Amino acid sequence: MGQTITHLLKDNPNIKIAAGIATNPDKFKNEYTVYSKITDVKESADLVLDFSHPNCIDNIVDYCLSKGIALVVATTGLSQSQYETLAKASEKIPIFQSANMSYGVTVTVELCKNAAKALGKDFDIEIIEKHHNEKKDAPSGTALMIAKEINSTLNNSLEFIYNRHLEGARKPNELGIYSLRGGTIPGEHAIIFAGKDEIIEIKHTALSRKIFAEGAIKAVEFTVRQKPGYYNMKDLLKEIVKNE
Repeated sequence: MGQTITHLLKDNPNIKIAAGIATNPDKFKNEYTVYSKITDVKESADLVLDFSHPNCIDNIVDYCLSKGIALVVATTGLSQSQYETLAKASEKIPIFQSANMSYGVTVTVELCKNAAKALGKDFDIEIIEKHHNEKKDAPSGTALMIAKEINSTLNNSLEFIYNRHLEGARKPNELGIYSLRGGTIPGEHAIIFAGKDEIIEIKHTALSRKIFAEGAIKAVEFTVRQKPGYYNMKDLLKEIVKNE
């Protein structure tokens, strides 16, 4: 993701990469300095864009608070306590957080919520997500985001079942979430509404990581202009629609 974003920003006059942070700083040749720890960064910046690992979140938040700069978090697999940390930090700095930076995924979530309102009582709902073999969390943050939005629409009446392996029939209040890992799949999410004698499937397929990088850049441009607060893709899309 770092290299994809670097490539996309080469011709962007509004954003300059001040520095990078990576576990292997020497892996790629960049026009900016790459550090192994965020606390080592000497350059000044207006915002930090995070596509790393949940283990890094606390240090990144502390750094942004100490510098008084904005933060965009695209890392998945965050714990509840980490969400609470972000929420608390957003009282002092602008924070944009999303498990998926794709516009299409945001629309997919809204479609699923509308389908759940109309079908939820009579249809079983299942989610199947597929990603590359190097993805370190499962289920994906996007799958969990979709499941939570559906559940919220149905008054939190569903029980999440992961990679179902059990004896006996499916319970009416279950929402199954399945994770497949293999090859170089950028990301695929299929949400299935299965009723009596009919099936409705809502599906989003990412064909490359470029869509996430482009969404992240839009999030950066949006967040750096905001006052302290907790923002997400819905806020970004509202602004885009308003300005069109």
